[in-house]
Amino acid sequence: MSIAAIISPPLLRSLPATSPSSFPLTYSLKPSSFSLQLNVSPLRNPNFQFTVSAMSVTAQENLSPTSFLDNKETGFLHFVKYQGLGNDFIMVNNLDSMEPKVTPEQAVKLCDRNFGIGADGVIFAMPGCNGTDYTMRIFNSDGSEPEMCGNGVRCFAKFISDLNNLNGRQSFTVHTGAGLIIPEIQPDGKVKVDMGEPVLKASDIPTKIPPNKNESVVKAQIEVDGVNWNVTCVSMGNPHCVTFGTENQNLVVDEINLADIGPKFEHHTLFPARTNTEFVQVFSRSHLKMRVWERGAGATLACGTGACAVVVAAILEGRSERNCTVDLPGGPLEIEWREEDNHVYMTGPAEVVFYGSVQL
Repeated sequence: MSIAAIISPPLLRSLPATSPSSFPLTYSLKPSSFSLQLNVSPLRNPNFQFTVSAMSVTAQENLSPTSFLDNKETGFLHFVKYQGLGNDFIMVNNLDSMEPKVTPEQAVKLCDRNFGIGADGVIFAMPGCNGTDYTMRIFNSDGSEPEMCGNGVRCFAKFISDLNNLNGRQSFTVHTGAGLIIPEIQPDGKVKVDMGEPVLKASDIPTKIPPNKNESVVKAQIEVDGVNWNVTCVSMGNPHCVTFGTENQNLVVDEINLADIGPKFEHHTLFPARTNTEFVQVFSRSHLKMRVWERGAGATLACGTGACAVVVAAILEGRSERNCTVDLPGGPLEIEWREEDNHVYMTGPAEVVFYGSVQL
């Protein structure tokens, strides 16, 4: 079969020309002013019966998410891939139905970085409900469905803006599993999101750690892999366990073996719905650094709800002010927990990576 791609020079090096896949793929990336023909040998994978014979890379002008997604070819899923600080998502125009166009099992294959498109999740833009403009649903790379995703909702907002060819400052009301979320496109292209109020009641997060401050868990100790960790638990519509270190020392996050310790937190018996876990280093009262192990996705370059939970936890532990820059592996987010309305606000980028089609 053939794979055709429209690609911009900065993205060329990241597109695998010969990766085997269970899906025939057409990648259409941002337009540029060059053309390139690549010929590769036939490649087969016995598990997926996928064959690649050639790839064409050709510049096209006037390509947009709207025009690309207007293609109604039967049997194909047309998508746009976005990323927010390296947390990447396959965005699906699902505005004609409240039923996702992709099953959880298909989402797992689509998100596979070796045999699929590659992503941290699949996000569906659906019609609004309960008086909202839109509904957002997401399947993680393991097929599970989280209540919310902070980086995902920024990508969702940019996707909606691109679909409608909107310019300038725009805001939407979005129904999610975590309730009402209000993203706003800023004049500089970043997205500011009203993430609502953090949930601190232990039973609502949920966690089985005994509350130690009113009904909350703040700087409590739990044992993970034989080590006592100090943790604060927060829900931003999805559960988070935030730690600044063990009982003996503060964290240097770059020294954490995330692949080893992350799953042990995620599946700990004290978290009945599993948990996202943030490992945090404090540089100053307005500057934090975190690494995250996401429930259902593993180590990712960014987690928006996690960054929000980190600032809430830092304030509860007396480590930070209410406005903070949070450094993630993919870049910084600006987080504010406002005292006047108790809402958490997140500001950060969201960008198109490429457009594509995949046969389901």
